[in-house]
Parts: sequence; C-alpha cells; structure tokens
Amino acid sequence: MSILFVLIPLALVLLAGAIWAFFWAVSSGQFDDLDTPAWRILTDTDAPSRPRTDDAEHPEEKG
Repeated sequence: MSILFVLIPLALVLLAGAIWAFFWAVSSGQFDDLDTPAWRILTDTDAPSRPRTDDAEHPEEKG
C-alpha cells in the first residue's frame, strides 16, 4: 500500500511532462504540415549525376 505514495506522484509528474511536451510540439509547429513530408519522398527532384570518366575511377593507373 505504501508503494502508492510513490507511484501516484510519479505518474502525475510523467503526465505533466507528456502534456508539456505535447503543447511544446504544437507551439513549435511540429504538426503544421503532416502531408508534405510523406509526398516529398515520391517526387523526383534530384539532379542527375554526371557519368564518371576512366581517370576518375582509376587515378593511380594514369601514366
């Protein structure tokens, strides 16, 4: 029964921390745009890479 004197205040502290973390995330804009990051991976915006030359692949064989 005496463990309740430890667990109840500990639970209240953890609850207060979770509520604070939620309101901090909301105020800092963590939930502003939930759709764009999921679609960003599907878009092809990377620049094409340049083909490598033989000198770039084996610089030690250069005579």
